[in-house]
Amino acid sequence: MTDALGWRRTFGVIAPSTNTIVEPDFYRMTVPGVTAHVSRIHIRDQNMAGDAGMERLLEQIRDEIGAACERVLTCEPDYMVMGMSAETFWGGVAGNRAFVKQIHDITGLQVATGAEACERALRLYGARRIGVVTPYQPVGDANVRRFFGELGFDVAGVTGLRCPTAVSIAHVGEERLREALTGLAALDGVDALVQCGTNLSMVALADEAERWLGLPVIAINAATWWMALRDSGIEDKVYGAGSLLRDH
Repeated sequence: MTDALGWRRTFGVIAPSTNTIVEPDFYRMTVPGVTAHVSRIHIRDQNMAGDAGMERLLEQIRDEIGAACERVLTCEPDYMVMGMSAETFWGGVAGNRAFVKQIHDITGLQVATGAEACERALRLYGARRIGVVTPYQPVGDANVRRFFGELGFDVAGVTGLRCPTAVSIAHVGEERLREALTGLAALDGVDALVQCGTNLSMVALADEAERWLGLPVIAINAATWWMALRDSGIEDKVYGAGSLLRDH
């Protein structure tokens, strides 16, 4: 027997309790026969001002993620999707691999992370020199830079928006994001842009920005969803979420 609505795949999604963007983003990018089922990591202190604040936020995620995985397993998903990104970049390439192993050991399932999804997308586009926008504090930006650098990408610039709380990430408006993208695209030799932070609303804007910048613009929620679909053998095109889901 297969699930009546998720007859192709059911995805278990892990997201922080403070995140208001990733869940609706995944829903708007879904395709027939695929469903997403979200388990929330309880964030008790959402203050992420300064490096210490961001580290405290990640400590809460580490403490809670095992229980969040165990809860979503009760709906018997086929695949795990990480609806958070900072922790998937932490510690560079080795940190990402350790994180994937942790989730796999708990769930026994394949795992899509934002970090790995962005790597796959950049290699697909043949990108070498990139610009990155994040909602993070400097310590978060350093880990993002480390991850991509260890993979051989030249990180021309990282624009960190320094959001003061986890919830405030979702309050960043289009104008500020357009400025960040335009500034990064103007850096010498940049051939792709990446947006990190699953609570930063960028899917629709990235789709538009690819047209007026003439570059691939990889929104992390779109890339993660693309990875989950393609890993599951689902090749459906999704429109309005960037060239990755539309053309690849």
